[in-house]
Amino acid sequence: MATQAVDNAQDRATPPQPDAVVVRFAGDSGDGSQLTGGQFTLSTALAGNDLATFPDFPAEIRAPQGTLFGVSAFQINFGSREINTAGDAPDVLVAMNPAALKVNLDALKPGGLIIADTGEFTKRNLDKAKYDSNPLEDGSLDKWQVMAFDISALTIEAVKDFGLGNKDALRSKNMWTLGLALWMFDRPREPIQDWLKNKFKSKPEIADANIAALNAGHAYGETAELSGPLNQPSLPPVPTEPGLYRTITGAEAVSLGLVAGAQLSELPMFFGGYPITPASAILHHLARMKQYGVTTFQAEDEIAAICAAIGASYAGQLGVTSSSGPGIALKGEAMGLAIMTELPLVIVNSQRGGPSTGLPTKTEQSDLYQAVYGRNGDSPIPVIAARSPSDAFECAIEACRIAVEHMTPVILLTDGYIANAAEPWKVPDPANYAPFPVQFLTEKNGPDDTLLPYKRDSKGARPWIKPGTPGLMHRIGGIEKHEQTGNIDYSPDNHQLMTDARKAKIDGVAVPDQDVAIGEAGGKLAVVGWGSTFGPIHQAVSRSRAKGIDVSQIHVRHVWPLPANLGELLRSYDKVLVPEMNTGQFKTVLRDQFLVDAQPLNKTNGLPFYIRELEEAIEEALS
Repeated sequence: MATQAVDNAQDRATPPQPDAVVVRFAGDSGDGSQLTGGQFTLSTALAGNDLATFPDFPAEIRAPQGTLFGVSAFQINFGSREINTAGDAPDVLVAMNPAALKVNLDALKPGGLIIADTGEFTKRNLDKAKYDSNPLEDGSLDKWQVMAFDISALTIEAVKDFGLGNKDALRSKNMWTLGLALWMFDRPREPIQDWLKNKFKSKPEIADANIAALNAGHAYGETAELSGPLNQPSLPPVPTEPGLYRTITGAEAVSLGLVAGAQLSELPMFFGGYPITPASAILHHLARMKQYGVTTFQAEDEIAAICAAIGASYAGQLGVTSSSGPGIALKGEAMGLAIMTELPLVIVNSQRGGPSTGLPTKTEQSDLYQAVYGRNGDSPIPVIAARSPSDAFECAIEACRIAVEHMTPVILLTDGYIANAAEPWKVPDPANYAPFPVQFLTEKNGPDDTLLPYKRDSKGARPWIKPGTPGLMHRIGGIEKHEQTGNIDYSPDNHQLMTDARKAKIDGVAVPDQDVAIGEAGGKLAVVGWGSTFGPIHQAVSRSRAKGIDVSQIHVRHVWPLPANLGELLRSYDKVLVPEMNTGQFKTVLRDQFLVDAQPLNKTNGLPFYIRELEEAIEEALS
C-alpha cells in the first residue's frame, strides 16, 4: 500500500533525541486500543524505561461503531528519566478510524506524528465522525507528520494463511499496529508473543494469527522506508535501584495493599463489593487472592455490600468495601452504623465524574466533601488520599492500620486515573513493614467482674470483642450507647459525651507532619495538592523552579485529620494555590481549618491536569 508523508520531515535536520515520548493509541471500542497500549506498556517496562499510562474509556458500554462518543484511547508517557504523568500533548497519535482522529487530534503536539488506517477512512465512517472531506487528503493535517496506509488490508494479508474470514482477521489489527509501534521504539516482541501463546493456549491458531500480524507490523516498519518521519528515538533504560520491579495499576496496588494490611494486622479479610466503574477491578483482583485469607462477596447492591463488611468486622475480620461516588452515597447510612458501633472498616472510593452517573469512565476528585463531611449527624472518619498507582499500596496499608488501631471506619480515596493508570513499582520487602496485630478482648475489663465494651484506651478506641466470647455479650446497633456499658442510652449528657469522644478519637489519629515535596518551607508560592494531582504538580513546580521561580510543592496524603503542622507551613508562604479536579473542595477545607487565603485552580472535564496548565497558573499567581 502507498505511504503518504505529509510535511517535509525528511528534508529537515535530524532533531535532538528526546528523553521521553508520549504515544496515544485511539480507535473504536472494539479496536483493542486498551489491549495494544497495555502490551506496549509491558514491552516498555521490560526495556527499563520509566513510564506512566492513562487509559481513557468511552462512557457507553458499547457505543455505535465509528462514532465520536465511542472512541477509546490509551496514552503512555515513557522515557529515560523520571516520569510522573501520562504526558501532556502526544508525540505520536495512532488513529484507527476517523472518529479517533477527530477526538484526539487537538491534543497532538504540533509537528507530531499521525499514523492512520486508511482502510477505515470510508465515506460512511467519515460521515459518522462529522467530516465533510477526508482529512488525509484535504491538507487539514499539514502541520503534522502523517503516515497513512491500509492497516486493515495489511492485517488481512498477514493472516490469510490461517483461514480466517475478514471479520475474524481484522481482530488482529491491533496486533499489527502494536508490531509497528514496537519497531518504532525498538521494543522486544518476544514478551508479547509469549503472552499471546498463553492467552490463546486453547486456540493456538488464534495465537499464531495474532503473532503473524504482530510480526507483519514490525516488518512493515523495517521495510517500508518509514525511518524519516518515525526517526526511531533512542530511549535508554532509567537508572534504578536493584530489586524486583513490575508494572502496577492503582486498582492492583489497592488490592495488594489491603491484603498486606490484613496480614500485618493478623486478620482474615472480608471484602463486600458491588460492581461499579471504575471500582470493580478491586473486586476482580481480590477474588483471586483466596490463599491469603481473603473472602470476597459480590452483593446484590451497595448497601448489602457494606453491611456485610460491617458484619464481618463485628465477627472479628477486617471488613472492607469499595465503590465510586454514587455507591459511596448509598453506603452513607451504613458508615454511620460503623461509626456508632465503633468497628474497623476500610472504604475505598475510586472517584469519577458526577453527579449521579455523570462521567462514569472519567476521572475527578469531587467526592472530598462527601468523604470528610458527607454523612448524617456528627460522623467523623479518617480520610487518606493516594497520589499515584504505586502509592495506593502504602495508603491501603495505612488505612488498615488506622482502622484497627482506632476502631473506626477509614476512607481511602483514589480516582479513575489512579485506578486505571499503570507505572513501574519496586516490589517492597515485607520485612520493612511493622506489624500491628490486633488484640481482642477475652475477659471482662470493668470493676467487680463487669464488662465495659465502650471503655476507651489511650487512643480513644473501644475494645474489639468477638461475638461468642464467654461472658462478653454486649449490645450492638445504631442507637446511642452508654459511654462505658454500651447499654442503650440517649440521654442528653451521654450523647454529648459520646459525640465528643468519637470526634476526639478521630482528631487524635496520629498523622505525620506535613513535608515539602519540592522547595523550601516558606516562600512566595506553595502549590498544594492531594490525590492524583501529584504528578503534574511535581513536574510543573520542577520546571518553574528551573526557570528561577520561587515556588514549592506540598502534597497532602492525610486529608482528615490534617497534619498538625500544615497550617503553620501554609502561612509561611505569601500565596497558596490549590489545583484540584473539582470546584474547589480542598481549598475550602484549608480555608476552614487554617484561615489561609488559598486560591483555587479547578478542572472538571474528566481529564487530569496538564503540566502546561499548572505552569501557566504558577506564573499567573506570581505575576
